[in-house]
Amino acid sequence: MTGPTILDRPERRLDGDEKTTGAAKYTADLEVPGALQAAFVRSPYPHARIVSVDTARARSLAGVRAVLTGADVRGQRLGRRLQDWPVLCWDRVLFVGDRVAAVAADTREIADDAVRLISVEYEELSPLLDMDEALRPDAPVLHPDGASYRFLEGRGERPAVPHPNHQGHVLETHGDVDAAFARAARTFEHEFATPRIHQAALEPRAAVVWVEGDRVRVVSTNKAPFNLRDQMAATLGLSKDRIVVDNGTIGGDFGGKGLSTDEFVLYHLAKATGRPVRVVTRYADELTTTNPRHASRIRLRTGVDADGRIVAHESHALFDGGAYAAGKPTARLLVEGGVETLEGYRVPAARHEAATVYTNQVPGGHMRAPGQPQNVFASESHLDLIARELGITPLELRRRNVARPGDPTTTGEPWHGPDLAALLDRAALDIDADRPRPGGRGIGFALGVRHVGRGSTTISLRLGRDGTIEARTGVGDQGGGQHTLIQRIVAATLGVDPVTVRVRRLSTEGPQDPGIGGSRVTPVHGGAALAAAQALKEKLGGRSVAEAAKALGTGEEIVVSAKFDATASDHGACAHAIEVAVDVDTGAVRVLAAVVAVDVGQVINPVGLRGQLEGGFVYGLGMALFEDLALEDGRVRAANLGDYKLPTIADVPPLRIVHLSDGHGVGPYGARSAGELVNPGVPAAVANAVQDACGSRVHTLPITAERVWNALPAPTRRPSGPVRS
Repeated sequence: MTGPTILDRPERRLDGDEKTTGAAKYTADLEVPGALQAAFVRSPYPHARIVSVDTARARSLAGVRAVLTGADVRGQRLGRRLQDWPVLCWDRVLFVGDRVAAVAADTREIADDAVRLISVEYEELSPLLDMDEALRPDAPVLHPDGASYRFLEGRGERPAVPHPNHQGHVLETHGDVDAAFARAARTFEHEFATPRIHQAALEPRAAVVWVEGDRVRVVSTNKAPFNLRDQMAATLGLSKDRIVVDNGTIGGDFGGKGLSTDEFVLYHLAKATGRPVRVVTRYADELTTTNPRHASRIRLRTGVDADGRIVAHESHALFDGGAYAAGKPTARLLVEGGVETLEGYRVPAARHEAATVYTNQVPGGHMRAPGQPQNVFASESHLDLIARELGITPLELRRRNVARPGDPTTTGEPWHGPDLAALLDRAALDIDADRPRPGGRGIGFALGVRHVGRGSTTISLRLGRDGTIEARTGVGDQGGGQHTLIQRIVAATLGVDPVTVRVRRLSTEGPQDPGIGGSRVTPVHGGAALAAAQALKEKLGGRSVAEAAKALGTGEEIVVSAKFDATASDHGACAHAIEVAVDVDTGAVRVLAAVVAVDVGQVINPVGLRGQLEGGFVYGLGMALFEDLALEDGRVRAANLGDYKLPTIADVPPLRIVHLSDGHGVGPYGARSAGELVNPGVPAAVANAVQDACGSRVHTLPITAERVWNALPAPTRRPSGPVRS
């Protein structure tokens, strides 16, 4: 079979049998002889000084093997880029859930009992629970010693910020923005807000750590084990070669499992007891103390000419980073996808200001397409409002302004990505946009683009006498089909049946790997798989794989290795068209149908792609209509998935996915990335459809019945008693 023939066939997932039969071993399933169980004392206050910690009763409890407090790890902080999160707090706590003490015991029950026996005296301090409050000139500084925090080596110094309660700040400009606004025929300004939402992976975080000779062994749900190794080495003062991290089977990620906090404490407990120590996070702690998507407030201002074409644009975006910046891996300590609004459009002049802010809330982190759902909700809602003010259709406004080859984009760079106009037109066609709808029904559009990830990795191939090829990689598979992708690219390149290619995941004892995230696996790991397969093909010297295998002697094998650096810039793109029905008596919204037109280049895993696109749509639907990790006085209100509302299959409308592509992506065989492409545009498309249906414009997510009803135009609203949801 030729390469394209293999890639056109539906794949059988390498991990499918184990995961569907229950045989797969997740970190929580790992049996480590003699392992102790850990539990933590967490702060009940959003901001307080630690006066004293009394551990005497806990230490005397039978079955307790170690108790640690902040005094035992004073000065040690963790983080992906900026290490600002204490391993255990020793002087102050900065959010509800901050850790003050840790226990290792024979059982989880004993550890929990010991935690309840630890007495902590706090002096409550005034919390900063609002971004504007935190940025006042006279606001208390939450990290007064921030200048001393470690910014991980090899990555320069932490960028300067204009306020000490900024985690990160950026101001970017291209073109003469002020002059462009002066030339505009009309100028429009709107503000939008989004809440925190949680990644809600089915498998909560888990880890086990033990000391074996001079090595520290770690098994973790972290999706980037090399990065975790480097962070642990920096925090704990150990050399990297002493720490070995494996990430086992990961049960979902969606961005959240790039940050680890437990493993650092577990190391100290393991060192103190001489035994392995493990923890499995309860979902109540997962929802209330980990790293959700940042809440945001985004203000946009856009100038257009007499025909509605954009001439100038500026954005001001604030993201609530919570108590610590540790969850962000980027050098600017921003959720980068939220910086440049109006992506995908021709913008001759633009000014973007974005900042993440320290508050006494749960720390924010990365989540599927970090920053971009907030950005796209604001941008695409803004465009609809402009169109309606100008008296043209929202679709026509997008057609006039969509970026075409060579056009300056909102970043100032020329557009060289997919045909965005074609995607919009196809979405409109398949939703039958020109068909008249009855009252209370409407259609909304949104456009989304997502960068293709970059990075470097190494993959080796080993051909044995039995004709099987083993691909060795440092990347895990968190359900996205990463290992199946590697298998199929190798098989397509060598012209062999995919079942003859096996994928073996290596720990950090293997070659350096960037891990899962940033839409990088297809271009980076797929590129390495292609390069390794081509190297093996050359080494075979014209022989087939089967012929070369038969010629091998006992114990012989052919080994090749390829390092691949993905540096080229590229984007995937999609256009959404969504139809809704709105009950004007209650404000209730029902999504009736949806079309997503996408360009992801050459498809490598057809079944996996469908799953990514459908899953991304449902992810966006949750953000649009239901999800809100709301806090009250700094405490997360929804501490379980019964209270935190996720979409179910009953909420999902008929969904049509149309794939348009010329196969010109920079990835292997012309592929682009897809995992973070679809979800950002869904909330905006729903909000736009709601306004089209009933005139109600919702500026704050989620789009609840109450918000829709309250925003109805006065003649439409029917004040007939309490609002029903």
